[in-house]
Amino acid sequence: MPLILGFTVASIGITPPGLLNMTAAKLSVRDGRSKAMMFALGATLTVLFQTYLAVLFAKFIDRNPEIINLLQEIGLGIFVLLTIYFFTIANKPKKPEAELKMKSRTSRFFLGMLLSALNLFPIPYYVFVSVWLSRNGYFFFNQSYISLFVLGAVLGSFLVFYFYIVFFKKKENGKPSFLMNNINYIIGSITGLVSVVTLIKLINNHLG
Repeated sequence: MPLILGFTVASIGITPPGLLNMTAAKLSVRDGRSKAMMFALGATLTVLFQTYLAVLFAKFIDRNPEIINLLQEIGLGIFVLLTIYFFTIANKPKKPEAELKMKSRTSRFFLGMLLSALNLFPIPYYVFVSVWLSRNGYFFFNQSYISLFVLGAVLGSFLVFYFYIVFFKKKENGKPSFLMNNINYIIGSITGLVSVVTLIKLINNHLG
């Protein structure tokens, strides 16, 4: 059960186009699948440490319920700012992306680790998911559950990277897809929806 939960949670969290999976896809198109796979391995290794730390932090939070409301309030502020940010940059003209000039597979591996380490979203994501699963009786903070959950998250993350690497193709006309043209609006809508849900939960908590 925790293995499946970790796999599912990771797959959902990393499937939307983002810095890591789109970089893996672009490396596959430009430099070949083997180097893109090395990038994915590096990124996944960092995900392993991020997930484990997040679950340990969630274990601490679960024992201190008063912290949850504070984190929800902080999270609400963050998601509101993210919503404003994504809808703002969506209207700005896109600048040409700088190319990453790295040649060896080893450099791709460490690039994956670096970009994944700079991506701090997985830590709060897995913290909140772990606490929610625990509160609903689907997850327990013992070593076997934690280990299997982290393993599932690693497998789910790598599988999503693999699909981006294998199935991402350049469009023949060179034009970006509708999804890529509107990705900032899509992400902004998601963070806006999360903000509304979080606000409703906070209001219910205060009224309750």
